[in-house]
Amino acid sequence: MKVVYFTESLLPHVDGVSRTLAQLFGFLERNGIDFRVHSPFVPGPEVSWSGRVRPVRYVRFPLYPDYRVTLPRLGGIARELDAWKPDLVHLVSPTPMASRAQAWARRRGIPVVSSFHTHFVSYFRYYGVPWAAGFGWRMLRRFYEKCERVYAPSDSIIAELAEHGITNTELWSRGIDLARFSPDHRDAELRALAGADEDTPVLLMVSRLVKEKDMADLVQMDRILRQRGNRHRLVLVGEGPMRGELQAALPDAYFAGHQSGDGLARWYASGDVFVFPSTTETFGNVVLEAQASGLPTVVADKGGPPDLVRPGETGFIARANDPADLAAKCEGLLRDAEQRARMGRQARDAARERDWSAINGRLTESYRRVIGRHRPAPRT
Repeated sequence: MKVVYFTESLLPHVDGVSRTLAQLFGFLERNGIDFRVHSPFVPGPEVSWSGRVRPVRYVRFPLYPDYRVTLPRLGGIARELDAWKPDLVHLVSPTPMASRAQAWARRRGIPVVSSFHTHFVSYFRYYGVPWAAGFGWRMLRRFYEKCERVYAPSDSIIAELAEHGITNTELWSRGIDLARFSPDHRDAELRALAGADEDTPVLLMVSRLVKEKDMADLVQMDRILRQRGNRHRLVLVGEGPMRGELQAALPDAYFAGHQSGDGLARWYASGDVFVFPSTTETFGNVVLEAQASGLPTVVADKGGPPDLVRPGETGFIARANDPADLAAKCEGLLRDAEQRARMGRQARDAARERDWSAINGRLTESYRRVIGRHRPAPRT
């Protein structure tokens, strides 16, 4: 089986997409599955599969310059793939280059699959163009109907896609590295750096600092908690264009900036409650990472994150875009150390059920079924 991937996000750029692909590509390599990747990002030599990545031309995304959008010309890529003869094309995002790759594959009778990672349509309302959502869904339907399978990370997103006429879906969930994200990495010095002693609960959020993560709800939530006299320290881990605005709106919060690797794991384990108001997530990798780190989680009831939370056992689910309800759900945990500890243990146990090898094994079995349907039957 030969699989070629087209993706806008890849290491060394770090987000949920690149981390998911890193897990998948490591699995493919360990299992002897041949693959190539075309991306505007190329990992360094410390990544074992970096030699399989082919760089492509790109422009920077105006609203978020850290992101790169590939240019639609295939040129030499098409000639290289004609010689390599892949069995399957996997398109990670519905971009101009992905559309060209899709057309190239269809002309050659090669099956195409895609995966739904980022809820782009939901971003429109944050940037003043909510009327564009209908157009966005029409474009997505047109793109995905030409794919054999659309792999979505949660049942909630599969249901939402079906509501918009995209039904050729299959679940490709997400796993967690339980050694990397663990309560064992709790760090008293980090807590002290954030201004929290052991009697001051750390309310943690890990996220890009952008509008579409519903940061306005986080600001209002924190104000409500403080008005009610809750003793806590809000810590935000991540970077983004809203950092300056958020620092002005949250003068009592601690901003840890971008973190990765062991540093990120220590921040998770050093928190006490994880809060995530975003309504635009297709899965919520940060929620799973917090659970593996032993934190109860409070999320909004929209998108993928509520699928990860067992209310009253591993955390709570608040009404979407309702800062008062978000504050109420966090307040009980901030005031009850025993409940935090119990839910944190149960969250860690729930994370144990998510094994990356099993999840990616099911994906590659789906690949084989898709390829099998396209291969001609042997002559008898």
